[in-house]
Amino acid sequence: MSSQTRSPNAELGLLDATMIGMGAMIGAGIFVLTGLAAEIAGPAAIAVFALNGVVTAFTGLSYAELAASIPKSGGGYAFVREIFDDFASFIMGWMLWFAYMIAGALYALGFAPNFLELLHVYGIVPPPDAVGAVAIPVIEASLPLSVLLAFVAVFALVALNAVSTAASGSAETIFTIIKVSILVVFVGFGLASPMFSGAEFQPLFPQGATAILPAMGLTFIAFEGYDLITTVTEEVKNPRENIPKAIFISLGVTVVVYLAVVTVAVGTLGADGLAAAGEAGIATAATSFMPTGLPIIQNGGALIVFGAVFSTLTALNAVVIASSRVAFSMGREGQLLPSFGQLHHRFGTPFVAIVASAVVMLGSVVLPTQSAGNMSSLFFLLSFIIVNVAVIRLRRERPDMNRPYKMPFYPAPPLIGIALNLLLTVVLVAYLVRTDPLALALSVGWILLGGLAFLALKQRTDAQSEGGEDNRDTAATTEG
Repeated sequence: MSSQTRSPNAELGLLDATMIGMGAMIGAGIFVLTGLAAEIAGPAAIAVFALNGVVTAFTGLSYAELAASIPKSGGGYAFVREIFDDFASFIMGWMLWFAYMIAGALYALGFAPNFLELLHVYGIVPPPDAVGAVAIPVIEASLPLSVLLAFVAVFALVALNAVSTAASGSAETIFTIIKVSILVVFVGFGLASPMFSGAEFQPLFPQGATAILPAMGLTFIAFEGYDLITTVTEEVKNPRENIPKAIFISLGVTVVVYLAVVTVAVGTLGADGLAAAGEAGIATAATSFMPTGLPIIQNGGALIVFGAVFSTLTALNAVVIASSRVAFSMGREGQLLPSFGQLHHRFGTPFVAIVASAVVMLGSVVLPTQSAGNMSSLFFLLSFIIVNVAVIRLRRERPDMNRPYKMPFYPAPPLIGIALNLLLTVVLVAYLVRTDPLALALSVGWILLGGLAFLALKQRTDAQSEGGEDNRDTAATTEG
């Protein structure tokens, strides 16, 4: 039986869809960015996460309305494809596909040191920075163990996604529940700690109120992820109703979890102590107030390492799902090779799209971590701007379209979303010009490569169309 181009089976429920969004958002960011935010904004780090949640919600409203109106897999690409011309929709998909794949490489590399640290806690391996390279006799080379573990994580989750959508969705749900449970335990012990009873949150703005702006830019990436839910729309049961619900639930729960964790961290260590701990801020806070000798988990620091391991795995699994669905949607629309838009005859999954996404993801491991992160953020911000424009254009061009969910106070939310995301984009580009020209150059290069790919695919399609017409003319002549 040959591969099929039908839609994937709807095997994911509301819980699975919600966990895809939460799994991507509650990633390693909350563990490593809290201390850095406190260093910039002091106790106002709490306000930083709250305001970023508000900023994100505006674009979330646009995603919810579009997903309910256009129940197709592919996320932002599917929406833009419905409304804009071929080139604009191709570039949108090209950017999103790359952004998800780059994010996957970052999550894979983030998993490796956390997993090594977890093994170190139990005395199985030396500290991560003391672990040497692993020889690979087959190719007569060696790789750092962290890179090898990153490859293993990608391969394992790609294999899971390739053989079963339901299994990958269930894994995402289980991993996310474990991760959130760990953070709930952290918050519970923190609130009950004598250290928190004497918490001091004043002065709230030691560096001035304007200090929250750069801190917001630093931590905004922690709120990217709800958009991944819309990449699997056709695999969700009753998508017109469940996709908007999943977006709002995942955003709401994530904001509550973030605020609780940051409040406990600032309240126990103090803003200065949290800032001094830097990227290890949450782990340091957990070690300071959580009891030792816990069953299986030795101490609070070990618990947070557990959380970081599951966080990177869930985020990686989510972007494996998302990147492949964008590629699948583009292939089905004829904007990538047709094989990308086909389902495996046995597994019913977009097998080629998953494997192709994994190849680029693994190749992206060679990029500098900071540059890869900056590129991903830039493409996400650009795509958010386009999605907000899309919801306005769809309202104008198709006012009578069936909209099971309509955002309140239209057109304010998408206009505010455009303004805020455009502001952050300008700030990020200015930052890249000064500090990371490589990321900016690679971003421009990827867009130019996309333009060439679009022209090549268009030429191929036109040639096939002309060939089909010639065959029909020949057949008509022969019959005559």
